[in-house]
Amino acid sequence: MKLTFLGTGTSQGVPIITCKCSVCTSSDVRDMRLRCSALINIDDKNILVDIGPDFREQMIRNKVQRLDAVLITHAHRDHVAGIDDIRPFNYSQNSPIDFYARGNALNAIVRDYSYIFGEHLYPGLPEANLVEVTSDESFRIGDIEVQPIEVMHKDLPIFGYRINNFTYITDANYISEKEKEKIKGTEILVINALGKQKHFSHYSLDEALEIIKEIKPRKAYLTHVSHDMGLYSKVSTQLPENVFLAYDGLTIEF
Repeated sequence: MKLTFLGTGTSQGVPIITCKCSVCTSSDVRDMRLRCSALINIDDKNILVDIGPDFREQMIRNKVQRLDAVLITHAHRDHVAGIDDIRPFNYSQNSPIDFYARGNALNAIVRDYSYIFGEHLYPGLPEANLVEVTSDESFRIGDIEVQPIEVMHKDLPIFGYRINNFTYITDANYISEKEKEKIKGTEILVINALGKQKHFSHYSLDEALEIIKEIKPRKAYLTHVSHDMGLYSKVSTQLPENVFLAYDGLTIEF
């Protein structure tokens, strides 16, 4: 299995427009973060987690030639606004792309992109099969088993996903004990950490580290990082030895 971090930033990305802080003006490419997304390659299948507004750039930058499925964590714009750009994959693969999500996210996608899913369609539209999944049971993409994990994004229930011994969670600020049981045994954990200050809908750095300490993965990677976290060069030296600050383009194989 190979994981590529396509984007590790928050809804505004980093640098933020008009911001002149040390992170947003940094020349270190690891401080430049597109909106949050990841690509999982397993058994010759490419599975995308979230399809935000930087999707087109992420696909070109990483030379992605095939897309087999998309896992949606939730329907906020920074996680779904790239849907229209699946068209080149539709054309090259001559097929729709399967999108997997919980019911509330699918409803929001149909509402916000009614021109794709309405009754009066026209040629050249994106083609997506919307597949509803629940946290009660796993599902399969070919031979790959995927377990949804329900987490809370303030008052909004959203999904993280586990495949084998890998779990990906973003935009969470609470995970119930029941759902934590699904994560335990994970060797590679990706989890959001917005910054060092407490936030109303995202884990802070300290809160993310507490979850990591509880789950005990072999390695953990922090994503959905804002400019408030600080410079990569400094923050990365302050983390526990098994915890890493993810950055755009980072690829890990396990």
